[in-house]
Amino acid sequence: MENNRNFFITIALSVLILTLWQVFYMNPRVEAQREAARIEEQRVAEQKKAAEGANPGAAGTPVPPQGAIPNAPGGEAVTAAGREQALAATARVKIDTPSLEGSINLTGARLDDLKLKHYTETVDKNSPEIELLNPSVLPNGYFAEIGFVGNDKTGAVPGADTVWKVDGNATLTPATPVTLTYSNDKGLTFKRTFSVDNDYMFTVSDTVQNSGATAVSLFNYGRVTRFDKPAVASIYVLHEGLIGFTGTEGLQEHKYASIEKDKQFQPGKSTDGWLGITDKYWAVTLVPTEKQPFQPRYAYFEDGRHRYQSDFLTDPINVDAGQSATVETEVFAGAKEVAKINAYAEDRNIKRFDLLIDWGWFHFITKPMFWLIDTLYKFFGNFGLAILATTVVVKAIFFPLANKSYASMANMKKVQPKMLEIREKYADDKMKQQQAMMELYKTEKINPIAGCWPVALQIPVFFALYKVLYITIEMRHAPFFGWIQDLAAPDPTSLFNLFGLIPITLPHMLMIGVWPLVMGITMFLQMRMNPTPPDPTQAAIFTWMPVIFTFMMAGFPAGLVIYWAWNNLLSILQQGVIMKRQGAKIELWDNLVALFRKKPSPAE
Repeated sequence: MENNRNFFITIALSVLILTLWQVFYMNPRVEAQREAARIEEQRVAEQKKAAEGANPGAAGTPVPPQGAIPNAPGGEAVTAAGREQALAATARVKIDTPSLEGSINLTGARLDDLKLKHYTETVDKNSPEIELLNPSVLPNGYFAEIGFVGNDKTGAVPGADTVWKVDGNATLTPATPVTLTYSNDKGLTFKRTFSVDNDYMFTVSDTVQNSGATAVSLFNYGRVTRFDKPAVASIYVLHEGLIGFTGTEGLQEHKYASIEKDKQFQPGKSTDGWLGITDKYWAVTLVPTEKQPFQPRYAYFEDGRHRYQSDFLTDPINVDAGQSATVETEVFAGAKEVAKINAYAEDRNIKRFDLLIDWGWFHFITKPMFWLIDTLYKFFGNFGLAILATTVVVKAIFFPLANKSYASMANMKKVQPKMLEIREKYADDKMKQQQAMMELYKTEKINPIAGCWPVALQIPVFFALYKVLYITIEMRHAPFFGWIQDLAAPDPTSLFNLFGLIPITLPHMLMIGVWPLVMGITMFLQMRMNPTPPDPTQAAIFTWMPVIFTFMMAGFPAGLVIYWAWNNLLSILQQGVIMKRQGAKIELWDNLVALFRKKPSPAE
């Protein structure tokens, strides 16, 4: 009974902590953001006319609308043939790196064709590569584009419809940059150089040469535009959608549903930072030049075709007659690998680029948890073994506290007869019963809530491991042994089709695999080490909780279920040793015998 009470106390404490976090941290933060948005709205209103003059196009978009939003085929699924046909419709420059393959569209100089060489759609070795970027004519169009906004003095400037010419090399590799050129009738020559590293970072360097007789002023823009959104909505522990870190407001996260409702959000100007669109494992972001202040924006447009867009527009760039000016934009397009994201943040001085990975509120636990698992993986060569070793390490760290908790629980079992006497003696006087209990605790040096600590300690570790398994691409398609080929996915087997022997498709709720069953059994054994509560309701909870958790955990990542099962087994061993040392009776065998013993009938 004490263990059940401690379990409920643990749950209550967890809810209390989350509530206090919401009230004293999140609510003030939301209010501050609302106030900042109100102030910014006033500032934006004052600049509206100037912005409209500099940003022609519907809804204030920083690019000319002509040709920017081609119609997609009638919404049908994109086939490989359809994608290839769309790619063949425009002239292109090939991209070939150790991590990426694709092409740059010479119309608009867009990055709109990109595949990730090291990642496939499923664990099947013959599965297609992940297609990150796609031409805008497709229903799943997704691209990054850099351009300019001009005026009458500048003449036509590079935008969505500009057809660039290749100057020299026509294949972009880490060793061979590609240079594109475009000239207009006002004496402006634009020279754009694409370079790329071995991973996922492009550098776009634009030089504007003014051969005319007068100075000109123009604006540089960048945008990441997407026409679809993930087919499966993300859960609350992960952000997917528009994202950025700019200016004094810092991190901006706008889910697809929220930006569809708000239509547009425009934080204050910035001179550093980044912005773009993120998925669970992939992202496309822009890092504007630090030389020029820029206005970031997150928007959802419904004119023509529905689309989501993160973009920026710089302050005017002045180019005197006979002079030139250069602006540079970095474009990240690829997998959110932790080591590479951190390296970009440090080596390229990209402010808080590590926040592109959604570590969550408890990042101070989640990040160390990932570091530990990743470090152990480098030693074992298997993430499953790394998770098992992590469990041992965590157990070792909390060993002293767990020992005290289990020792206190053992002592409570030893004084159970005295506790029953007190309850019987003061059955009609709850106040005296409670006072007598407290005196007993004091005399025997027992902490009545000590038993909740082993469970309470598991909550942050469990959540951190779940977060790591769910958000980090390193865990994606990471195999364990046997049938577990993806630790980030649920156990694919099921008891109800005899683990694949019966060829039937089962509903999701019946996918109770081997590891969830092992977890449920170990949880059942751990609970049976304690006396069965005398209260019928508590006894029912005591009996059915492992079954309920087995069904609940079946849909969780296999890596998390393996951790929980292994943790239960270690807890059983630890608790058994401590109880034996304390001279407390281990109830496991008696409970198992009583559970399966035939109960006498009333007639007997």
